[in-house]
Amino acid sequence: MKLNINKNITSHSTIKHGGINALNLNDSDIVDFSTNVNPMGCSPKVINHLKTFTTLFSSYPDPYSKQLYEKLSEYTGINKNRIVVGNGSIEVLYDFCRVFLNPQTPVLIPIPTFGEYESASKLQGCKLIFFKTMDLNKNLENFIKKIPNNGCIFICNPNNPTGILIKQKNMFKIIKTAQIKSSMILVDECFIELTCDEKESVLKYIEHFDNLFLLRSLTKTFGLAGLRIGYGIGDKKIIKTLKKIKIPWSINTLAQKAASLSLSDKLYLSKTRNLIKQEYIFLTKSISKINNFICYNSDTSFILIKSLLDTTFLQEQLLKHKILIRNCNNFRGLNNHFFRISIKTHNENLKLIKSLEVISRKH
Repeated sequence: MKLNINKNITSHSTIKHGGINALNLNDSDIVDFSTNVNPMGCSPKVINHLKTFTTLFSSYPDPYSKQLYEKLSEYTGINKNRIVVGNGSIEVLYDFCRVFLNPQTPVLIPIPTFGEYESASKLQGCKLIFFKTMDLNKNLENFIKKIPNNGCIFICNPNNPTGILIKQKNMFKIIKTAQIKSSMILVDECFIELTCDEKESVLKYIEHFDNLFLLRSLTKTFGLAGLRIGYGIGDKKIIKTLKKIKIPWSINTLAQKAASLSLSDKLYLSKTRNLIKQEYIFLTKSISKINNFICYNSDTSFILIKSLLDTTFLQEQLLKHKILIRNCNNFRGLNNHFFRISIKTHNENLKLIKSLEVISRKH
């Protein structure tokens, strides 16, 4: 039997991400700097209540995630009818593209950035427009000129992998121009809570722009990577449409409970930000003193580094030291001289620095 498969699917290739499991590394002693998850792990509230969740494992999860919606509404200050939850922010992203993009939709993506925007858009057969910049704040006017009519824009803010936060006033100009040109804009704020200036979020614009869709994740902020939980915020019409195509029971019971508990632990989030701020200074100062490495400024929980050494070689050498970094050679706009590290605990960061010093001296 000949299968009639959509040509966008037959030509589709998945994006390779960081992570020990993604690289089939089974060594539990490896310190993983390749994924940008909260360096403190998940909230103690989740750990303390973990045993109480086990009684729920044999029951179906709440298909409407009622408690989680209530907590997210309280946490964001946004009415729950403007929120949609998903099995990670990736599910929300792909659903968004499936609903609102088609082969006639021009899609503008600043690069380098998170590769799934491109991947999800290609599945819908969109025409892609790339705008290369390491800091959109500095190339704002040229970017605005590229905004298409009746299209869609994807912006990661702060951006992965550069760590740059686009100022709120600049985001306003982009969103406003997109609205005038009847283009939608998806702003990925999955790292916004791990910045030192969360007030730069465009959350307050949600009720004023019907073309704006905000993507967020509890994976990074609250250390729930293994449970997969994310959400989107937007106009009521956008949310209503996305909820129509949601897979039933896509958010498991444990994820719903853990997310609800995490959102109420404000002290945990404050401690995380303090740790990131302190360790960012330590890491950048220390690594900048080592030959072969140049650190880019970052506003969030990870750092992009330019290496005079080939980063595939560097990654292999660091694995001998039980350290995994994110090789950025598959980010569009970068090459095999860029890598990214997450900011972790002081002892873990110290181990990375010492390992880089040893490798740099040898090569």
